[in-house]
Amino acid sequence: MSATAESLDFEAEASNIIPLSRFVADFGDGLLEAVTRQNPPVYDGSPDPRRDAVMETLKRKPFPAQREVVQAVTRLLLDQAEHAAVINAEMGTGKTMMAISMAAVLHAEGYRRTLVISPPHLVYKWRREILETVPGARVWILNGPDTLRKLLQLREALRQASSPEGPEFFILGRVRMRMGFHWKPAYAVRRFHVREHTEAGNEHSSTFVRTRRYAACPACGTPVVNSDGDPVPPEMFPEERRLSCGECEEPLWTLIRPGRKRKSRRELVLEAMCQLPTIGPKTAEKLVRTFGEELLSGMLADNVHEFINLMDEDGELVFSDRQAARMERAMANLEFSFGQGGYQPTEFIKRYLPDGYFDLLVVDEGHEYKNEGSAQGQAMGVLANKVRKVLLLTGTLMGGYADDLFYLLWRIMPRRMIEDGYRYNGRGSLGSAAMAFMRDHGILKDIYKESEGSSHRTARGKRMTVRTVKAPGFGPKGITRYVLPFTAFLKLKEIGDNVLPPYREHFQEVTLTTDQAERYQDLESTLTAELKEALRQGDNSLLGVVLNVLLAWPDTCFREEVVKHPRSRQLLAYVPSILGDDPSPKEAEMLRICAEEKAEGRRVLVYTTYTGTRDTSSRLKRLMEAHGLKAAVLRASIDTSRREDWILDQVDRGVDVLVTNPELVKTGLDLLEFPTIVFMQSGYNVYTLQQAARRSWRIGQSLPVDVYFLGYGETAQMACLSLMAKKIAVSQSTSGDMPETGLDVLNQDGDSIEVALAKRLLA
Repeated sequence: MSATAESLDFEAEASNIIPLSRFVADFGDGLLEAVTRQNPPVYDGSPDPRRDAVMETLKRKPFPAQREVVQAVTRLLLDQAEHAAVINAEMGTGKTMMAISMAAVLHAEGYRRTLVISPPHLVYKWRREILETVPGARVWILNGPDTLRKLLQLREALRQASSPEGPEFFILGRVRMRMGFHWKPAYAVRRFHVREHTEAGNEHSSTFVRTRRYAACPACGTPVVNSDGDPVPPEMFPEERRLSCGECEEPLWTLIRPGRKRKSRRELVLEAMCQLPTIGPKTAEKLVRTFGEELLSGMLADNVHEFINLMDEDGELVFSDRQAARMERAMANLEFSFGQGGYQPTEFIKRYLPDGYFDLLVVDEGHEYKNEGSAQGQAMGVLANKVRKVLLLTGTLMGGYADDLFYLLWRIMPRRMIEDGYRYNGRGSLGSAAMAFMRDHGILKDIYKESEGSSHRTARGKRMTVRTVKAPGFGPKGITRYVLPFTAFLKLKEIGDNVLPPYREHFQEVTLTTDQAERYQDLESTLTAELKEALRQGDNSLLGVVLNVLLAWPDTCFREEVVKHPRSRQLLAYVPSILGDDPSPKEAEMLRICAEEKAEGRRVLVYTTYTGTRDTSSRLKRLMEAHGLKAAVLRASIDTSRREDWILDQVDRGVDVLVTNPELVKTGLDLLEFPTIVFMQSGYNVYTLQQAARRSWRIGQSLPVDVYFLGYGETAQMACLSLMAKKIAVSQSTSGDMPETGLDVLNQDGDSIEVALAKRLLA
């Protein structure tokens, strides 16, 4: 066949190929009918009137699309008796609202207590939204210094068989939920007296009385004995494990506060007041001198509104209206307590509260618990097995790899995983089960490498090595087995046109200056050659160094770049600083966008991933101020629980641009005041990129949202953006989105971003 004929055949064949999304759109009705016949849905769109009636009693009513999700998930958990469910809803759809509504519906059917695992900076946001939504709700915060006291209260109420009158919610910060706590042995010291002879074995020798000390149970006085039955002296008491009395089972250990000096009440009150906006150390000291720490601590702990309306001896309000408004807003996100505990509540719940004490576990930002060895993930798994039902909330269920789901599924539905043959091996590890899950439902690539072996008499030997690596992708069998039966999906566009404004993404390729381009090409050539030589010698340590430098240098060429080998410290490349105080092309583009948005009365959120060694945030702030923009930088040093209030404080001060690392705001924060977002870099993390891009496109936003991605042409930045787009396509296949082709789901060419970038670089 001629080349022309082959070309025509190929064109004819290509013309018969249509995108999978169009195929589903054209033939979806027939497909849906067939699927419904073979696999009847748990929820067919017919709501339960009783559950709808419960949602009508809420102070804030969920939107119709949110109600549908609540109805579907409730039917799965209650009517189908499943243990766990997932709400995979796009950022800004109101996952918190849906979870609270569902907890209210479950309360009407006998589920009294809800335990919420929350990111630490969202603990008080959860409390605020619960109190604003559920009539008669009581909220316990298990995140502060008095956590142990509250848990002991719960155990005492359990002993008295008292039941809550209304719905109870317990909010547990993710950092607080790690397993374990600090402890020390706790025992009484008893003395006993023994008459002994001065000469051993001679009963006729003179005697004396020897006093011995031994450890005993502080409750019943029974001596602690060793394996030989002999009393244990205090200095020999075992400290490597926690013991209980063999007679009365009293614990022979106690919790301790590790390595901190106890603070006075005055110090605690001063610290508490300094957390409030407009109150600094001097004002706090003045308030304590005037009103006393006892009065102020009582107000802060029990009646914050009395504190806000504090009056002096002349009957004048201490705080102005503006101060009072800001403090009232801040106090919605704070809870003051003056205890000094520091214990991990998960261990207490595991040991001292019965299974089913908490009826529902809500896991916010559930994808954060996917890692194999994560202490937080393991603790979440313990809590999931202590409750009756589990609801996992996420905006990005999967980051591209099948094992992203494996450990998450194991923790919330272990019975199903065991039924499917995924079990601990003889060494107590899930590693082999995770690999089997990857082989069954993900993408594993076996890479064969042939090298010259040792020489034989008649021929040179060949040596074949094989290594297995994972690639992004999750097969349809896995989706139908583990995702669809347990997951309700919700997209922002499904909530309704009247609820959300338009959302637009803009990709803008920026051209390097001539000097930048020449130096970048020299740097790339030098480092690529070094990387090839290192890889040829089996040294992978340069891979991360080279990629990070090539991605970062165009944005950080205002500082000199010194590249050294991470092991030998040999100098590989040096590039002097080439930018002074003038903006680079990308910075100029960002400044143009910010100026235009300011003219339109819109604030801008600028993301930069370089906030550490190659800090760009301070430079960006200087450039913005030099161009007439009022800017602020949100740094990691600002406590997570105070970030929302800190941002609102900057808005009150008239900020035009907020600069931050996307990692700091990727979860939970509603940045409605910043309808324009500019990514100076994308980073490698799909979760972070998707979450950060939607920070201001949320329910309550009234302005159109514009998101800009900036990248330098002819650099590694463009390749990184392209690869991130591919990885996002895979993650969307488990989020209810249909990629353009079926192969996008498998994405067989998809390595990790770093490896894929290296391949492009070395090609």
